[in-house]
Amino acid sequence: MKNSKPSMRILHRYLGFFLAGIMAVYAISGIVLIFRETDFLKTQVTEEVKIAPHVKNELLGKELGIRKYQFEREEGEMVYFRNGDYNKQTGVAHITSKELPYILDKMTHLHKATTSDPLYWLNVFFGVALLFFVISAFWMYLPKTKVFKTGLLYSLAGLVLTLILLFV
Repeated sequence: MKNSKPSMRILHRYLGFFLAGIMAVYAISGIVLIFRETDFLKTQVTEEVKIAPHVKNELLGKELGIRKYQFEREEGEMVYFRNGDYNKQTGVAHITSKELPYILDKMTHLHKATTSDPLYWLNVFFGVALLFFVISAFWMYLPKTKVFKTGLLYSLAGLVLTLILLFV
C-alpha cells in the first residue's frame, strides 16, 4: 500500500481536475432532473406537425410521436388531446410542450444517456471514474493515522445514510 500511495494520490488529483467540468454538468443536471415532472425552468413551445388526414384517434399519439397521448374530445373535424389538437381534414396538428432551455436540455439528455445514445461510453467512463474516486480516497492517508480512522467513520455514516435513503 505504501508503494501505491503516491501513484494513487496523483491519479486521484489529476483525474479530479480532468473531470471537474463533467462533475459540474452531472451535478446541475441531476438537480434539474429532480424537477422534471414540474414546469421549473421550462418554457412553452408549440409545434405544428403535418401528418396524414383522417388518422384514427387511437393511432394519433403514435403518428405524432407523443408518448403519453391522452384523447380528450372530438368536435367536428377537430380532435383535442392533452397538449394539442388535430384537424382530421387537413392533417395538421398543433402540439404544445414544455422544454428546458437548450443547454439544460443537452445536459439532462447526457445525464440520462442509454446504450442507444452515441455518447453512452462517456457515462460509463464517468461512472468508473467515480468508483475510482471512492476507492482511491482510502489511499490518501496511512491506515494508522487519526485522519484515516475518522474518514472511515464518516464513510460508514455516509453508507448508513445511503441505505436509509434507499430503503425508507
